[in-house]
Amino acid sequence: MCKPKNISEKAQLLKGLSSSWFEITEEEEEERAFRIKRYSEKGKLECDRIFTTDTNFDINKDYEFTYISHCKECNIIQNGTIITFKTTNYEY
Repeated sequence: MCKPKNISEKAQLLKGLSSSWFEITEEEEEERAFRIKRYSEKGKLECDRIFTTDTNFDINKDYEFTYISHCKECNIIQNGTIITFKTTNYEY
């Protein structure tokens, strides 16, 4: 699948029944806070929220989005460890 033009080159496709693109950027105002955006396979923005983690995560090192990841919680594997990111800014 080709990446839609509106999605960052750094975004990763998490394949599944409903594949989604995930992009993470660091928020400078708050320690261990990151903005995660999720897009549909076709590039529609599905959520854009601030997530936090209690675990050390280095955005400059290799990482991979993994399951379960959605608009309330995302999981990333880095250095063989699953790091969980959660948001409190979530509406159904």
